[in-house]
Amino acid sequence: MNKTFTIICPTDFSECSLNAIEYAAKLGEKYNADLFLVHVPNKEDYQKLSSGTIEIDDQYGFINKKLQNLVQTVNEESLTKGLKSCTAEFVEGKTVDTILEFAESKNADLIVMGTEGVNDFKKNFIGTRASKVVDRSSVDVFLIPRKVYFKAPRKFVYATDYLEEDKIAVQKIVELAGFFESEIDIVHVGTKIKVIDKSLHLTMVQELKPFIRYEKINYVLKSYRDEPGLGLENYLITSKGDVLVTLSTKKSWFDQLFAQNLSRKMSYFINKPFLVLKTA
Repeated sequence: MNKTFTIICPTDFSECSLNAIEYAAKLGEKYNADLFLVHVPNKEDYQKLSSGTIEIDDQYGFINKKLQNLVQTVNEESLTKGLKSCTAEFVEGKTVDTILEFAESKNADLIVMGTEGVNDFKKNFIGTRASKVVDRSSVDVFLIPRKVYFKAPRKFVYATDYLEEDKIAVQKIVELAGFFESEIDIVHVGTKIKVIDKSLHLTMVQELKPFIRYEKINYVLKSYRDEPGLGLENYLITSKGDVLVTLSTKKSWFDQLFAQNLSRKMSYFINKPFLVLKTA
């Protein structure tokens, strides 16, 4: 018996987390998934809200009601379109630890999470909670920036560094892209196009083509005189890509670009949903 695809979506009722719920529900429709909304309360925030006039328990009751309203809205919108179920839970603890433990307890396949991105002054980078979840998660994480509303993706852009795991990673993307009949650009960005890059690129194409049964795939080799992260962002914009996908494993392109300063590097891609594959 096949396991039901399971999606976890943390929410704090902010605009970006509500956008993430919309994405999670739309993906859940395609995967026929169980969707779990989870809220991790911040007692200090609730104490400030209460101003001594409302007990924290009352705040918790109010928040729980908001959660149930979200569940009702998702169910009304998505159950008839393929979503198997939507439920919500209120779990206390440290935010990142609790999200990861909750995902593990539900045997999750995907975490969909909103992020604030950077502010107008470029001083505060992408939310550290989202960064830490990406860094520590054992399952795939889909980050949805604030003010990015759901639309059926026309093109996925997958950043490759010519790893053996690409074969499995691309299969995941093909499944997701197939739901929307989207294009997939498999892109390698370097600071210079060397002979070895051309050779590796040709080898990758030769290996992937018979392995991946999907017509709408483009194989792209690009050079960018600055660092590859900015080159990838440039490609994402000029190719009109809708979703950036990377694979996070040791020695991967993602690890090289993001490991040293995950928050800063991730800020490049604040205007597009960002799927980080962790389990290829």
